[in-house]
This record gives sequence, C-alpha cells and structure tokens, in this order.
Amino acid sequence: MPIATVNPANGETLRTYEAMGEEEIERRLQLAEATFRTYRTTPFDERARLMRRAADLLEADQDEIGKVITTEMGKPVKQARAEAAKCAKAMRWYADHAAELLADEEPAESDVKDSGASRALVRYRPLGPVLAVMPWNFPLWQVVRFAAPALMAGNVGLLKHASNVPQTALYLENLFHRAGFPEGCFQTLLIGSAAVDDILRDERVRAATLTGSEPAGRAVASTAGEMIKKTVLELGGSDPFVVMPSADVDRAAQVAVNARTQNAGQSCIAAKRFIVHTDVYDAFAERFTEGMKALTVGDPMDEGTEVGPLSSEQGVNDLVELVDDAVRGGASVLCGGERPGGPGWYYPPTVLAGVTRGMRIHREEAFGPVATLYRAADLDEAVLIANDTDFGLSSNVWTRDDADVDRFVRDLEAGGVYVNGMTASHPAFPFGGVKRSGYGRELSGHGIREFCNITTVWHGA
Repeated sequence: MPIATVNPANGETLRTYEAMGEEEIERRLQLAEATFRTYRTTPFDERARLMRRAADLLEADQDEIGKVITTEMGKPVKQARAEAAKCAKAMRWYADHAAELLADEEPAESDVKDSGASRALVRYRPLGPVLAVMPWNFPLWQVVRFAAPALMAGNVGLLKHASNVPQTALYLENLFHRAGFPEGCFQTLLIGSAAVDDILRDERVRAATLTGSEPAGRAVASTAGEMIKKTVLELGGSDPFVVMPSADVDRAAQVAVNARTQNAGQSCIAAKRFIVHTDVYDAFAERFTEGMKALTVGDPMDEGTEVGPLSSEQGVNDLVELVDDAVRGGASVLCGGERPGGPGWYYPPTVLAGVTRGMRIHREEAFGPVATLYRAADLDEAVLIANDTDFGLSSNVWTRDDADVDRFVRDLEAGGVYVNGMTASHPAFPFGGVKRSGYGRELSGHGIREFCNITTVWHGA
C-alpha cells in the first residue's frame, strides 16, 4: 500500500511519500536509544511541563489538524476537531497523574519483616523505545493514548502509522518536537507494513503496542513472542448493545444510532450487534431504524454532515459483501443496504434484521455503518447471543433492573460493560479486551504501567 493522502470523499490522491530507507531507519533507532538514556532520568515535573505544552499546541491546532484528518480518512470535520480536543485532555490527565500512578509502592510492614528485609519497595522504571503500530480510524487518539502515558513514564516512542494518514503521522512528531521534548523522544517512521518485523526484532526496541486488525496483531505478537518482548494489542470488536424491558427504549434507540455510526461506524468499540428483548424489540427496532434513516450523509467537510465516507474503497467492498451475504441468507434490510452512485467511498447507514449464526456478518466485524438486530426471549438468551463472538472488546447494557446489571457484569465476555450509555474511552479508565480483541490495557494507571519495568527493591537488615 503506498504511503499517501487519498481523499475518501472523491478518491483523489493529494500527496504521496517515499518510504524511509534502511539508513534513515537506522539513524532514528540510534537516536531513540540515545535519547532514552537521558530522557529516562528527566523529573516528572519536567515531563509534565512538556506534555501540557503539547496539549496546548494541539488544542490551538484543532481546526487545522481536524481538516487534515478529514481529508486523509474521511471523518466528519466536527468529529475530527473533537478528537483533537480529547487528545489534549488525555495529555493533561497524564501530566497531572503520572507521578502519582508511578510512585514507589511500600509493601505491608509485616511482609517486609517476614522477608528478612529492613526495607522494601516496588519501583516503576521505563523500558526504553516502544514501537507503536497504529490505525487510521482515530489517527490522533489512538497514538496519543499510547504516547502520553509512555512519554510520561520515561519511555520514548517510535510510530508506524497507517499508510493512508501520513500527514497526521508527521504532525504528531512535529507536535512533540514543538512542545520541547528532546529530539528522539517521539519519531514517526514513514514505512510500509513489511518493514515492521525487522524493526521489532531490533534489540533497541524493547516493546510494542498495536491497535488494528487481527492479522496484524497476530504478526506483531508472533515476532514479539519470538524475541520475548512485551506487547499490548487492541484488535477488532463486535460489541453487543443489549436492551432489556425496563430500559428507556427511546433513549436507548437514540444513543444506539450514534454508537453504531460515529466515525461512519469505523470503530472497534462501536456497538455493532443490537440484542433486544422480545417485549421491546418492535418499539426499539422502529425507533432505531428511523434514527438511522434520518442521519445526514455527505461531504465530511460540511459542518452538518453526520456520516462521511469510509476510509477506502476496499472498506466499502467489504461491507457490500457482508450485507449481500446476509440478504442471501434470509436477513431483511430495514434501511440502507444499497451502495450509492457517484464519487467517494460512501455506504449508507444500514439496519439488518433476522441475522443468523450462519451469516458472515454474525461472525465478522462490520467496519462501517451497518447494524444487526437480534431478538432475545430473555436475559439468558441475550447473554448467549452477546457472547457468541470471537471478540470481547466492550459491551453496552440498557436496563433499570439492578439484578440484570449484576448478571451482565458477571457474565458478559468483554473488557468493559457500559450500563445505560455508549462505550467511550476516557484516560482515567482502563481500556482493552479479551478473546480475539487482544490483551493488555491502555489508559489509566494500568495503561501507563504496561511499559514499565516493575522492580522489586529489597534492603537487607
């Protein structure tokens, strides 16, 4: 895949970039290693000052970088600006909390004595250069939620971004440079996917994080396992959105529309499978379908657009195949389902009912604005349908019954359970999944400690 900016709204190639050669990659690896030796000893106060400065710059740039994001991957410009603002918020959160999250831990005095020590503690130390392989769908946020904790922990970052967002990738390197971080703290590698393996095998790269597809995750995990390097993987999702009889059905249907179509549905944590109790199924299906029909699809640079194009023609083709397969298998199309004519990589908000286990869309992640509706006879069947997937990233549950909530929290196989609300990431809460959605956690204290050497310090009596 070429490294290029191609406007999804019309398919026009705007800029292309040459991939970095071996000499430039080597120079950047040397720089990362050298910078880490000194940056790792930088006090938290200084790291926080630099991170807050980066947040200020990003906030000031949000209109400009928002347009770049929209041009590169098609996100409606209002959503792109919001993404930049969210990144600035996360930067400030880690600037405020990193020292506390990584403070030395004192074991219980009785355990210290029992070990024969006069004193013992646990200290969090940075690992070194971390390779981040990141996707295009949230081209700022996916990177910042790695970079902010990693840099605050004293690590340095090497970014291999998706090949269709090179301008955003270069902006990020420049952002941290403008903020005053030492040269080499955060570098963008303009490389293709084929170059990742060699870089990950380099002894100077101590760990890796990847957000992306399951095949990409398997490849990185395989190499990292061979080299015995720490990895964090956030892969696909097919999140359930469960609606029970006690729910506020009108509110659930309203939120469901946004949960399925934000970023044109191109989100791992987007709700994709809507599992509705039979007592409220008809009411929810009607309101949800009407909400999907009412969305404004169009030019992502238009402030009124709610759903823009998909990021690539292949993404549209993949959706067409999934929907056509479901229809051939007996699913009914409540709205959408027809690829529009004209330029750009658009696909309409679509609702499918009558989906069964034999259909591809039941098993595979639909990365676009296509929702599947399921009717559940009771809570037990709702749990069974929700867990009938290889993925386990997050989940949404709508109910006013505390017993329902307890059951879903206990039994849903997911990294998050969001009750009467839409799944959303926040710097204070851990984010990640189970099963084929990956392992490890981003964000919160759990995320900043993922790339730390958790060190026991023991003093003899």
